[in-house]
Amino acid sequence: MDIRGLNLNSDYHILVTGGAGFIGSNLCEALIKNGNKVTCLDNFATGHKKNIQHLLSNPNFTLKEGDIRNIEDCKDACKTVDYVLHQAALGSVPRSINDPITSNEVNVGGFLNMLVASKDSNVKRFVYAASSSTYGDSESMPKVEDVIGKPLSPYAITKYVNELYADIFNKVYGLETIGLRYFNVFGRKQDPNGAYAAVIPKFVMTLMNHESPNINGDGTYSRDFTYIDNVIEMNVRSIVSNNNKAINTVYNTAYGERTNLNELVALLKKYLSNFDPEISNIEVTYGPIRKGDVPHSLASIEKARTLLGYNPQYSIEAGLKEAVDWYWENLK
Repeated sequence: MDIRGLNLNSDYHILVTGGAGFIGSNLCEALIKNGNKVTCLDNFATGHKKNIQHLLSNPNFTLKEGDIRNIEDCKDACKTVDYVLHQAALGSVPRSINDPITSNEVNVGGFLNMLVASKDSNVKRFVYAASSSTYGDSESMPKVEDVIGKPLSPYAITKYVNELYADIFNKVYGLETIGLRYFNVFGRKQDPNGAYAAVIPKFVMTLMNHESPNINGDGTYSRDFTYIDNVIEMNVRSIVSNNNKAINTVYNTAYGERTNLNELVALLKKYLSNFDPEISNIEVTYGPIRKGDVPHSLASIEKARTLLGYNPQYSIEAGLKEAVDWYWENLK
């Protein structure tokens, strides 16, 4: 994504934690294209060096292999940094249910380490990946930032605790923070492999292999699927905003429309069949609903529009077209 129209000062040195992951590597790439100095901190637990391989020879890019659970790694990465985009975390509701201790160590302990390191290095602003899972059992639709329910998974608890810690670090230490509640982000470089792969790349790979995608439930569960370039825009707008009302709060990061899983598979089959017509005939299978899954998710993006000037360019259809093209070219 070209972010030059968002007026981000190219002199800023920006740290991206989890910078070899899906969202982090896309942020690193956009920032480097903008002329920024970028430091990437990653331990490659879920990220991949191949995502940033093309950046390693760039003089403005520095890779620091380290773990946010180690406070010294965090402090080292924050030296001379103007802004932090904190993406490092262990995602996935099922992963957190299977191993709540590690999810808490990374997502809460690691987050706290990064806040301390950012404070100690006088970072101008700490922008972090929050999560729509924070809405928990709240049945209100669309989701509005100041109305949340009780968390439905250990992962959701960790992401809510992040918001509480960020708020305290602003009030007690004066660290500027902005949290971005991501809603089902998808796009290029998203890993289709592994037990906890996100639904879109997993379905794409399954269909490309002429296998039946398996939907948990009857396919009527819906999500606000959000293309990666919309997420990049939100991160950059969170850095450049000089509106005092826009800082020290959280924002939904989404497109503002919902798509159910049956509709999602139909769109994927449509776009993939442009490359392989046989994919259009593949049937879907259905399985049990996963523990911790929220039935429906739809974001209100009015707060981000009003305070940050957010104007997402990619609908689910436009994003899926680009994502499918990328997957076909890179993974076939």
